[in-house]
Amino acid sequence: MPLHDVNVAVIYYSSTGTVAEMARLIADAAEHAGADVRLRRVAELAPQSAIDSNPAWAANVAATADILEATHDDILWADAVLFGTPTRFGNVTSQLKQFMDTLGGLWQQGRLADKVYSGFTATQSKHGGQESTLLALYHTVHHFGGILITPGYTDPVKFADGNPYGTSHVGGPETLVDADARSAARVQAERVVKFTKAIKAGLAATS
Repeated sequence: MPLHDVNVAVIYYSSTGTVAEMARLIADAAEHAGADVRLRRVAELAPQSAIDSNPAWAANVAATADILEATHDDILWADAVLFGTPTRFGNVTSQLKQFMDTLGGLWQQGRLADKVYSGFTATQSKHGGQESTLLALYHTVHHFGGILITPGYTDPVKFADGNPYGTSHVGGPETLVDADARSAARVQAERVVKFTKAIKAGLAATS
């Protein structure tokens, strides 16, 4: 199949910029793997006063202002969707969850099914709920009727990154996304594109 025969949406929420950087890495890797990519952020729900109280949060809002907000059209366009979220008490952020909750109409119409989905996350502390956050995210994918593609331990870099559920990083805005997470992001993006191409071609051949 030719290059750019699959569409990948990378849809994320980031407060202080870590997940935003991971989203860019995954989007770039998916594009290099042969996908058309849309990088989208979900709407911020926090009040401006809360944002302004944290310099890193305010800086990330300004730095990502040019990235379009995610819409339902981005989901419909995509053959594969990678969702990114920081961890909030071992769970998905309210900002990303709110966007996903608005997809109920599309879910009822069956328009979220048979797409590939995957996820990535970050925490400020080790064992801060990374795996539980991704597992919580994937509960929704099962309700969509989505096809879950995780990295697993399918590449040596995953034994360094250590998270078979998706790419994850430990550290706040003062901690750059490290080499292990960067390699894991590439592996995850390439795996998503590979299997999305295979699934799309297989469905086309049987239709």
